[in-house]
Amino acid sequence: MSNEKMRGHVFILTANILFAVNIPVSKSLIPSHITPEGLTLLRIVFGCLMFWIASLFVPREKVAPKDLVLLFLCAVCGIAFNQSLFMEGLNLTSPVDASIIATAGPVYVMLLAALILKEPITGQKAFGVLLGVVGAVTLILSSSQAGSHEGGLAGNLRIVCSNLLYSVYIVLSRPLSRRYSAVTIMKWMFLFSVAMLIPFTYRSILEAPAFHRETLDWSEMGAIAYVLLLGTFIPYLIIPMSLRRLRPTTVSMYNYIQPIIASIIAIVLGQGVFTPWKALSTLLVFTGVYLVTQSKSREDVEREKQSGPVA
Repeated sequence: MSNEKMRGHVFILTANILFAVNIPVSKSLIPSHITPEGLTLLRIVFGCLMFWIASLFVPREKVAPKDLVLLFLCAVCGIAFNQSLFMEGLNLTSPVDASIIATAGPVYVMLLAALILKEPITGQKAFGVLLGVVGAVTLILSSSQAGSHEGGLAGNLRIVCSNLLYSVYIVLSRPLSRRYSAVTIMKWMFLFSVAMLIPFTYRSILEAPAFHRETLDWSEMGAIAYVLLLGTFIPYLIIPMSLRRLRPTTVSMYNYIQPIIASIIAIVLGQGVFTPWKALSTLLVFTGVYLVTQSKSREDVEREKQSGPVA
């Protein structure tokens, strides 16, 4: 594996670890401290400010008008509607249900990448995705908390739609990640997202109970700080860096890391125990990631066709 691909794996692994921790942290905040709409808008406004400030310290890149249209679509799928639906769904369902639904992400990405980017669906890639699904679902269902499903159909449907939109974003943004820096991509995506949401949801921030306490609740402020910085700005900064180096299906496979991290957190906090099922699930997930990583890309297939059979 080249150094560039290794960096790509490190970037997307880090992003998914941060996203995994963000799920229970966000769940602890909504709706008693801030509404789902308020937390979504707060994340997007903070991300927009941070990326535009960061853009002052990197080389300026001129974005072609056609790419601005694509960035707008990415903002709709990857930030604005994706995050809104996810937070609303998380408010109505449990982190366990959300994690189970997330296992479908790599399947969506594999199919969309084949349709849009003409990436081949090889037997090895399909088998790797299947192993990841089996491993993630086995882990969740064997968890000590797996029997506690708080949510209903409405919340789960929102998570499904959010997951599908995020998969579209992963595929659409791949070409952009090869032409522009992560900061350039994200500053426009977050700006478009703010423009779409702020006229309808700004009051949810102004009226949030978290900002009307007589005395500051430092645990509450710490949770909000995590969501804004480590649950939003940092992962969204490094996702395009991974897409520049890895195929969309490979990037999406790291979604399966999130249930593993959630399980580890539960064990550390004394809310769960390490079992052979968890070990087996982890092995299946990482085996699936490895198989997808090693499967043939479109470039590999085209190279083989050009070289022809060996005499």
